[in-house]
Amino acid sequence: MTLPDAPAPDAILEAAIYAADLDAAETFYGDLLGLEKLIRIGDRHVFYRLGAAVLLVFNPDRTEDPPGNSDLPVPPHGARGPGHVCFTLDRASIAAMRARLEAAQVPIDTEFDWPNGARSLYVRDPAGNSVEFAEARLWSDM
Repeated sequence: MTLPDAPAPDAILEAAIYAADLDAAETFYGDLLGLEKLIRIGDRHVFYRLGAAVLLVFNPDRTEDPPGNSDLPVPPHGARGPGHVCFTLDRASIAAMRARLEAAQVPIDTEFDWPNGARSLYVRDPAGNSVEFAEARLWSDM
């Protein structure tokens, strides 16, 4: 079978993680990390803007429900278990975030420099998702 040509996507517009307790997620991502909240819909989801991208935080039970709005027929979807998200910060900002997280008593999973010298800091959000803060150059040498 021959497939027609199509351009490859050039960016991620949105990424999703899942958290049953949206209040705890909102405290972590909004209050602690300072992300700009776009919208929260009850106990279904809360969305945050990061530059041109959006972080979607869904309640896994509710996102499996069929769409309630025929004008927005988004199919049911979701995942179970911890996911991963990585945010870019420069090295000094990673150190400042580490201090902020420690002051908020968020345990640090690990912090290290990759072989290319890029720094990464890992923690867990209240739902157990792996949250990484890394220098943008992490993937530049690949």
